[in-house]
Amino acid sequence: MNIDIQQIEQSKIDSVDFDNLNFGRTFSDHMFVCDFIDGQWTNPQILPYGPLLFEPSARVFHYGQAVFEGMKAFKDDNDDIFLFRPDENFNRINVSAERLAMPPVPEKVFFEGLEKLLNLDKDWIKKGLGNSLYIRPFIIASEGAIAASPAEAYKFIIICSPAQSYYAGEVRVLFSEKYSRAADGGVGSAKAAGNYAAQFYPTSLAHKEGYQQIIWTDANTHQYLEEAGTMNIFFRVGNKLITTPTNDRILDGVTRKSIIQLAEDNNIDIEIRKVSVAEIKEAARLGELKEIFGSGTAAVINPIKGFKHQDDVFELPNIDDSYASLFKEKLLNIQYNKSEDKHNWRVKI
Repeated sequence: MNIDIQQIEQSKIDSVDFDNLNFGRTFSDHMFVCDFIDGQWTNPQILPYGPLLFEPSARVFHYGQAVFEGMKAFKDDNDDIFLFRPDENFNRINVSAERLAMPPVPEKVFFEGLEKLLNLDKDWIKKGLGNSLYIRPFIIASEGAIAASPAEAYKFIIICSPAQSYYAGEVRVLFSEKYSRAADGGVGSAKAAGNYAAQFYPTSLAHKEGYQQIIWTDANTHQYLEEAGTMNIFFRVGNKLITTPTNDRILDGVTRKSIIQLAEDNNIDIEIRKVSVAEIKEAARLGELKEIFGSGTAAVINPIKGFKHQDDVFELPNIDDSYASLFKEKLLNIQYNKSEDKHNWRVKI
């Protein structure tokens, strides 16, 4: 693919304090941009990271045609660069695009654009466990028209942001009793931008009560637990690991499916089934609930220390042999090329 590369005259990398990064606020020197015009993807470019020009009538602003992905690039001790299961992200962005009546991005555009961008900005990928380059591919409707119908023009863009180990402090959550992240037949399984905007308000209400996040419940009955904030959710009851099945309300997380595989590899009993609020509260009362943790690209695994539902508040025990720590260590060792990768999840750039 013939990509027009407009390289910056001078990198801004020397002005960045890589020891004190705020997640998602610093961006690398370049970005990849490709246009969908007249029924085909065309004009692939790598440009200096910066503002883009859009019509005020661009449909993305009015009808929310926007989908995205979250990925990371890692650098090992030999300065080799790796991605983690990028085929899953490629497939999922196109599944999300289809759900929002947007054109799929061809494999050649996605991967050649990404590889050239990473090679150009490779100095932004720092060595060391916890350091990475967060990658945000996204598609937006760019056509200037406010008729309520799918756009005919789109942009596919990739931007990159250096990241450190994500630590949110001790996290306690509310089990949702009123608000839902998604409903049957909706777009909950897509990484649609509007999904995230819709959860900001109920999450802000949780913050006012002193809780950092929400575990969403099903929209029909609010009796079943589904996701933790923007993450998939796992429960450890005794020595059994339980997670909810994916459906059209729950995102098919790459980290989630990796944890499921790692559990099987390590002979950990795992069940994929509906999980009720009542079940988890009863397990907590009996002392059988050992762990709750969320999984996702940014944090990898985020342990949850306690939860509230109605008037009931529960604290989880501190355990030395946590599944959360086990899985996080194994995932990071694969991502940073420190251990065997028997499932071929690691892709060298």
